[in-house]
Amino acid sequence: MKMILKAITVSVYLVITTLSIGFAEMPKNMPFDYKNQPDSYWKEKLDPLTYTVCRKAGTERPFTGEYDKFYKDGIYVCACCCCDYPLFDSKHKFDSKTGWPSFWDTPYLDHLEKKKKRSFFLTTYHEVLCKRCGSHLGDVFTDGPKPTGLRYCINSIALKFIPRETKNPAN
Repeated sequence: MKMILKAITVSVYLVITTLSIGFAEMPKNMPFDYKNQPDSYWKEKLDPLTYTVCRKAGTERPFTGEYDKFYKDGIYVCACCCCDYPLFDSKHKFDSKTGWPSFWDTPYLDHLEKKKKRSFFLTTYHEVLCKRCGSHLGDVFTDGPKPTGLRYCINSIALKFIPRETKNPAN
């Protein structure tokens, strides 16, 4: 009987200690859950335009974005969950003359989600979202160049550009 009481006492102590310490620190090997963050997290983290475009499915004005006429070699990552989550490669970028960065393909298709939408003119297209954090990136249409026929029309503000590392020709 004494052993059972001692085991119960130790168990209760461990539960109370765990609850009083809390779970504020996540284990280092546990990935951050971007998708389930409250709206207040994103309002604090993002500037107002990025918040409106990425979290409320807004659209930046055409021809105003940083990456519309930008053609450096590299990778585009999500502006919200950032640097280690690639979405598009500059090798697939083209000038669609729409005022937004456009890509005809992506090697990171598994990093994107698509939601079917219908426009005012009853044409069907897909909204493009970051799979990791759920941020609205833009839309994909079927009027792009060959070989895919796709045009990923993406808001510049939803992207961050990471230059591709170039190898030193002397090595």
